Amino acid sequence: MPEFSARSRALATRWLGIGLASVVAVVTLGLAVTDRLSLYISPESVWFACAAAVVTLAGAIWSCALPLGAEEDHGHDHGHDHGPAASRSAEPAASVDDEADRPSGLSRRRLAGVGALAGGVVATGVVVSALVLPPASLSVELAMSRAGEETALFAGADTVALGVADTSTFGVGDWASVFAAATNTAAYDGADVTLQGFVTPGEGDGVNLTRLVITHCVIDAQTAALPVSVDADAYKTGQWVEITGKVRADDDGSLHIEPTDVVAIDEPKDPYEY
Repeated sequence: MPEFSARSRALATRWLGIGLASVVAVVTLGLAVTDRLSLYISPESVWFACAAAVVTLAGAIWSCALPLGAEEDHGHDHGHDHGPAASRSAEPAASVDDEADRPSGLSRRRLAGVGALAGGVVATGVVVSALVLPPASLSVELAMSRAGEETALFAGADTVALGVADTSTFGVGDWASVFAAATNTAAYDGADVTLQGFVTPGEGDGVNLTRLVITHCVIDAQTAALPVSVDADAYKTGQWVEITGKVRADDDGSLHIEPTDVVAIDEPKDPYEY
């Protein structure tokens, strides 16, 4: 029975370590091969994630050469007699064992075991979910929940504030910085735009063209939203559209998009901006 218990602990330790890491590595490489890893991280980080996954799998293969339970072996030879020093250390060791045999020590060990088991179950559930559930982009509800936060200024915000930005390649995130930070809004009046995003409610009865912008991964996703002059009942919340039109400056200095054409589209393969 002690051998079985020790083997079970060794198997659990290996699964919670290299086992789960290997599953994550396989999922990462699978998403990269199918060109879906960008649903979770920035395209610039894909190569790093793939390299880390390969290194992890190489380590997993190497660990298979180690005997089961080697993780708990610290390289000490406990069977040798080290002379008087061993005798002098016998009493402290005995007192440590006595301490461990007390009820409080037993309770702590049981509590630690329960905690490790619970953590292992949760970690296994998360990893298995990543393996079996289909990849999906962040939800419209998440974008709407973050839309109430202070408007984020994305790359190029300093240039926008000076009113000298080249808008020919602007996406929703870039224009969100213009709408939030530009001090000379008249300079952008009449600028042509062709943008893709999904519809969300705006102020009052207004409508926003919205997109999520990520820097490194989906954890840091921020909402970029632009007010658009379209009928609020024409498109349901979450519908992806492509808008062609012009930027217009209002009398109060605010900006909005005046569309000349709005076309409903499917969610693009890469739903984020970076």
